[in-house]
Amino acid sequence: EFHSLAVTADGAVLTWGKGESGCLGHGEDLSDQLLPKKIEAFAGRRVVAVSAGQYHNMAITADGAVWSWGHGAYGRLGHGDEQDQLLPK
Repeated sequence: EFHSLAVTADGAVLTWGKGESGCLGHGEDLSDQLLPKKIEAFAGRRVVAVSAGQYHNMAITADGAVWSWGHGAYGRLGHGDEQDQLLPK
């Protein structure tokens, strides 16, 4: 709801805005980000698409894998539970 994300030309993902519920994907660092910050969990992977939800995000990597992170209520992350995910999984 109060965050943004972008994919760079080389497949990195940047997030910024409100950090609650892990929606920025920076692990235990839940602080608000005033400038775009690279998600280090994608190091070595090439992201080709992203989508922002209200308190969660999804990404697709070049190998076709789907990743999600953020607020897990109602099973919205697709992990089979309702846990918040602080890093892309």
